[in-house]
Amino acid sequence: MAVKLKVLEFANKVSRKKMGSKGGIKETDPEYMILEPVVTDEMAEVALGMVMRKPLSAAEIAANCGKPVDVTTRLLEELAMAGVCFVNTIDGVDKYWFDTWVPGIMEMMTNNKENVKKYPQIARAFEAYGRVRGSATAGAFPPGIGLMRVIPIETAIDGNSRKASYEEVSKYLNDNSIFSVSDCSCRTAREAMGEGCGHLKEDMCIQMGHAAEYYIRTGRGREITRDEAFEIIKRAEENGLMHQIPNVDGPGKTHAICNCCGCSCLSLRSAEMFINTDMVRSNYVSQVDVEKCVACGECVENCPTNALQLGQKLCGIKPVVIPERETPRDNDWGPENWNPDYRTNRKDVVDTGTSPCKTNCPAHIGIQGYIKLASQGRYTDALELIKHENPFPAVCGRICPRNCESDCTRGDIDDPVAIDEIKKFIAEKDLHSEHRFIPKIKKDYGKKIAVIGAGPAGLSCAYYLAVDGYKVTVFEKENKLGGMLTLGIPSFRLEKDVVNAEIDILKELGVEFKTGVEVGKSVSLADLRKQGYEAFYLAIGAQSGRKLNIEGEDAAGVISGVDFLRRVNLGEDVKLNGKVLVIGGGNVAVDVARTAVRTGADKVEMVCLETREQMPALPDELDEALSEDIAITNSWGPKRIIVNGGRVTGVEFKKCVSVFDENGRFNPSYDENITTIIEADHVLVSIGQSIEWGGLLDGSSAELNPNRTIKADSLTYQTGQPDVFAGGDVYTGPRFAIDAIAAGKQAAISIHRFVHPGQSLVIGRSRRQYQSLDKTNLDLEGYDRLPRQKSGHVQTASAKTSFSDLRVTFTEEQVRQETSRCLSCGATHVDTALCVGCGMCTTKCKFDAISLVRVYDSPGAAFEDLKPIVIKQILTRKVKIAGKKVTRSIKSMFDN
Repeated sequence: MAVKLKVLEFANKVSRKKMGSKGGIKETDPEYMILEPVVTDEMAEVALGMVMRKPLSAAEIAANCGKPVDVTTRLLEELAMAGVCFVNTIDGVDKYWFDTWVPGIMEMMTNNKENVKKYPQIARAFEAYGRVRGSATAGAFPPGIGLMRVIPIETAIDGNSRKASYEEVSKYLNDNSIFSVSDCSCRTAREAMGEGCGHLKEDMCIQMGHAAEYYIRTGRGREITRDEAFEIIKRAEENGLMHQIPNVDGPGKTHAICNCCGCSCLSLRSAEMFINTDMVRSNYVSQVDVEKCVACGECVENCPTNALQLGQKLCGIKPVVIPERETPRDNDWGPENWNPDYRTNRKDVVDTGTSPCKTNCPAHIGIQGYIKLASQGRYTDALELIKHENPFPAVCGRICPRNCESDCTRGDIDDPVAIDEIKKFIAEKDLHSEHRFIPKIKKDYGKKIAVIGAGPAGLSCAYYLAVDGYKVTVFEKENKLGGMLTLGIPSFRLEKDVVNAEIDILKELGVEFKTGVEVGKSVSLADLRKQGYEAFYLAIGAQSGRKLNIEGEDAAGVISGVDFLRRVNLGEDVKLNGKVLVIGGGNVAVDVARTAVRTGADKVEMVCLETREQMPALPDELDEALSEDIAITNSWGPKRIIVNGGRVTGVEFKKCVSVFDENGRFNPSYDENITTIIEADHVLVSIGQSIEWGGLLDGSSAELNPNRTIKADSLTYQTGQPDVFAGGDVYTGPRFAIDAIAAGKQAAISIHRFVHPGQSLVIGRSRRQYQSLDKTNLDLEGYDRLPRQKSGHVQTASAKTSFSDLRVTFTEEQVRQETSRCLSCGATHVDTALCVGCGMCTTKCKFDAISLVRVYDSPGAAFEDLKPIVIKQILTRKVKIAGKKVTRSIKSMFDN
């Protein structure tokens, strides 16, 4: 395609370059490429008659370009509609001018939605501009002088005696009388490129004064009131977005307020990709009060530039040193110093690690945080913090495997903190309507999402999608909700009113439930698509028992453990008599055995392959079984079921020599010559669970693994069928409820992105990669030996036959004492080289542990005044770099 020479000439004029000169704009550069699709040479001839940032009438511009006024006026209007120039009515006359590329022409052109849709090249050129030109600005602008500037969230600097009015968002809104709101141009560009981050573009950026007049006139934005502008600011902050302004109008002046995210903003890329934070930063830097910080992670997850990461608070035998990041202020700066993958390599934890409890929790809940809140009696705040990652704390307080406690640092001193009991106490508050925490619904997207399966994975996904603002319907083939929570766990471990109370919160959030509907039989995924459902989350769980595949397994009296539990939980009149043999050594097998005791068995015995130490059941669960006189026989595997008259009479077992091979894989071996027979009237097989897909995947591109789990991406949970996501046991195989709950939240994040055009499922999201601090380097001397609080049981004569949960919840005094045992292992670390001083962290902290400190004192400068400031900065930087090199050279001489 022929080059439009006048368009190229105008691109050079905006860039203040001479066409054809070294460093001049070429036809392959983004400055030309953004204009090329919509600006003709005739339009460019008129544009060349304009003056940067100086309003001129059509008559004045016509005189400059030598065209008739009427033709000039028409072409100017076309340029204004395209986004190449501003137009305002000044003293009754329309006047036109062009601005800088950024902020200015590129954003305005990208805000023409029709053009971007028709010519994606516009979006690509806008994105490329900062990527291509950004490196040249590294170290060249002192703080507060960049073309865009972060303005702190106002509450973050309230009470700061050194704050200036130009650092307050309210000043700019109160100084203006006309406002508009438009889509975010950066997110529009990212979306057009298929690289959206899930932060959506609609109604994000506020224009004021001449920019608002222009945006309203050209249809780029809609007019709003000052009150509406303040409401947009508030909503942005609640949703984790920070503020920036064009910084070229002079100190204390601007024509727009952008509500930005670090994962799509093309301005913040200066800090994140080029580590050129001075180009955009405010006068402030985040500072953590380590004593107050509890490493809950809320600030880390909401930091737009990844300047905050979780680290260690406890003292080490050897000091934990986090290297200080170099910056372009006093260093030569090239590609080897950049972070081009900043949108996909975000880190939550410093290399030296953080709290073991948060690390080992599958949902990475802010455990230190809710323990501290509980110690302060702030139970609703504690619930809110827990529910950021786990909507079912009351359920998990009763059945969680307590990975957090297994690696609790306190356990290296005496006993682990009773984390689960503290959570259970907090969650008790949520079971009563007057104390419930019900999150605010963020938006109303009106999009329909179908969740298949009402177990922990499906319910978790539904919860987070509902909070985000989606119309969620959960389809459940059983007539009861809760999946294995309801049908697979006995009531003496998890009362069903607890499950129902937490499900009630989903109902209050607008989630619709349809029970007795088996998707794949009653209705297909294709049928649901026709009904308007835009995405699906498959969470049907592993609902069937695995078979032994041995002789006699089909005899009367032999049943799978999960089927036995389902029948009991559904209220069927299940009665066992005589001796019951439970085959299996996991937590489900313990539940089966204890339920058998309660359904009339005279004697219950568990037999498993593993040694007592190898048994997968939790120690507490085994203790419960033993207390109910359940026998446990280890290291035997079933060989055949002995049958008489079609009914089981016993099981022949063979000696299990080893369960795992030399690589630690499950691969049992036996001594076939050593056998034993155990008599039994009933055999309950509990050796694992299997997945029954039925017709659910008929006509789908989703694929299964050999073990019948579904193939899906490990981060996004998207299957081979793009609109189908899956999680929980159908993806991992049988695991704990907390694993399924964690998967449900991550799937909700992916589904939110999937149903909106142009959003990537991976860009800008946390990989949830946590690592524990090095406990071998901790100095744990001097801590008091405080006894762990015990919850106890209600002791009754009928305890062994009761289906009630007789475990007692902590008292408030016990909670107070137990929370005092927490060592508070972790704290947030601030990388000041990446911190832009937006203040988002301060709005998320519930502990007053992080604040903004005023480090710089720059009011900004008008574009016309920048040149001498930048030249001075460049010269000063060169001196610093040279001095640093000399210092290093001298040090090297003496070191050698």
